[in-house]
Amino acid sequence: RWTSISRGLGDVYKRQVPGPTNCGVRVNPLKSLLDRLERAGRFAENTALVVLIGTMIAVSVFQIINRQLLGGSFSMSWADEIVKLIVLWLAMVGSIAACRDNKHIRIDLITHILSGAIVSWIKIVVDMFAAAVCAMIGWQAYRLVREEAGWGDMVLGDIPLWLVHAIVPIAFLLISYQFLVRIVKLLHGLFGPGQAKAVS
Repeated sequence: RWTSISRGLGDVYKRQVPGPTNCGVRVNPLKSLLDRLERAGRFAENTALVVLIGTMIAVSVFQIINRQLLGGSFSMSWADEIVKLIVLWLAMVGSIAACRDNKHIRIDLITHILSGAIVSWIKIVVDMFAAAVCAMIGWQAYRLVREEAGWGDMVLGDIPLWLVHAIVPIAFLLISYQFLVRIVKLLHGLFGPGQAKAVS
């Protein structure tokens, strides 16, 4: 008798669990894909920031030691140039990370006054405008970098200048992508099944 009851309960449980699921909650394939891309992007951005900041600090400190303690024993004519280029890359990668964490500069007085779905719609419109502007800047920066590739300018000896400046269009396109992802999440929160995480 107990065996029959347990089998019956097992059949009922199987019929009640939809697939695919995660702890009884249906998994959204699009949201799962966006989450995986976000984790990969977060790891790449954090790694790049650590490497860039560490390199800039190491070069700057060694410059001071070389000048003050070693009497300029090592020729470091490249040091100032590489620090300037690292600052450019730090600004671009930092902008991507700031947008990712929603820490970029913005004016959001209206969102503090209003509440409910209207706030989400305002954020969608603002993010759409920001995504369009960043995509346009990224496209124009790409055109400039493409022209630089034909100039033949070099930095740090034999590194093409266009290769260093390529971070600019890449950064703006990734920032535009971040805004588009936020728009998708906001729309999912408005129309998707269940309550999505609020995007502040």
